[in-house]
Amino acid sequence: MSLFTIKNVQKTFTHGEVKEEILKGIDVTLPEGKITALTGASGSGKSTLLTIAAGLQTASDGQISFEQQQLTSMRREELRQIRAKQFGFIFQFAHLVPFLTVQEQLSLMLETAETPLSKQTQKKEIREILELVDMWKRKDAYPASLSGGEKQRIAVARAIIHSPKMLFADEPTASLDSKRSKEVMTLIQRLAKERNITVLMVTHDMDMLTFADHIIEMQDGKIVQDKTI
Repeated sequence: MSLFTIKNVQKTFTHGEVKEEILKGIDVTLPEGKITALTGASGSGKSTLLTIAAGLQTASDGQISFEQQQLTSMRREELRQIRAKQFGFIFQFAHLVPFLTVQEQLSLMLETAETPLSKQTQKKEIREILELVDMWKRKDAYPASLSGGEKQRIAVARAIIHSPKMLFADEPTASLDSKRSKEVMTLIQRLAKERNITVLMVTHDMDMLTFADHIIEMQDGKIVQDKTI
């Protein structure tokens, strides 16, 4: 039984009378608790595939299955609930709320995910996560005072604070230098293993592929290579 599968997913955009095929029948099974990296040249369709898999946009055809549930046939509110409670997201930039402290960023995420945790348990979980990402000492800091690497570590913490089963990462290290990139990817790799989180990550950085368990290379809307490390 697979946690997450993508079957014959297609995406076509129409511009007047012109149709542009972005995805041309994608089939992928994500190994549970592992990191799958989507790579390929700009315009290959990797970011489109990730956003469709995450339920952020719809496919023109095909099926997305999560825990044997068909995401592609869900009503909007059902899909929103899945995204809020079972999915975590990391993007190229941290997108932290400027007027919230580090610990308030995580508290807001728990509220958004509608977690059933008591306030006391939430505080304990926030401390545990911030200690895991080595940011507890900065718990009262605002985003403006954080470095790029620190912001991205908080973005990672925010993405997993509600214990999601899936983590979607779109170029999570693109805004960082090589040293900070490796630190963030080491963190994602460790947390995915410790918490059994299945990760789908888009990256153009070949150095980041060393952290992946499963690599999918895309070209012109198709998969040209699918290998498990």
